[in-house]
Amino acid sequence: MNTQQSAPARGTAPPDQHHGSCLCGAVRFTVTGTFERFYLCHCSHCRKDSGSAHAANLFSSTARLQWIAGEDHVRRYRLEGTRHQRCFCARCGSALPCAGNGMLVVPAGSLDSPLARRPDAHLFIASRASWDHELVGLPQFDSFPA
Repeated sequence: MNTQQSAPARGTAPPDQHHGSCLCGAVRFTVTGTFERFYLCHCSHCRKDSGSAHAANLFSSTARLQWIAGEDHVRRYRLEGTRHQRCFCARCGSALPCAGNGMLVVPAGSLDSPLARRPDAHLFIASRASWDHELVGLPQFDSFPA
């Protein structure tokens, strides 16, 4: 799909276009459109999916997802009896965009292009991990500590 448009400066994308990939690089994608919401979800399903305190997902009812490479590596897992689903790379397990029920959900960490947007809210705080409180005062390092 090649369209004629004025190209942005090399190494950048238009504000309504984002590029992303999985950890191993087998899957690459482009999302064109606006993200309507950006949530940090602390529900137990998202904590299990991410292996962390929360999932960070962008939501859009209008954006278009285009697989650039590796679409055949994309797998979907649906948690039976819930609306919860997760798309991931079959080679490395990285979280990938998932479309369904008129909504595109894009894991923020899967994007390679900069994201100027801040999260809108924390969700399911009642399910928050017991260790995920008052973390602002923890030491911070630019890389793995020596």
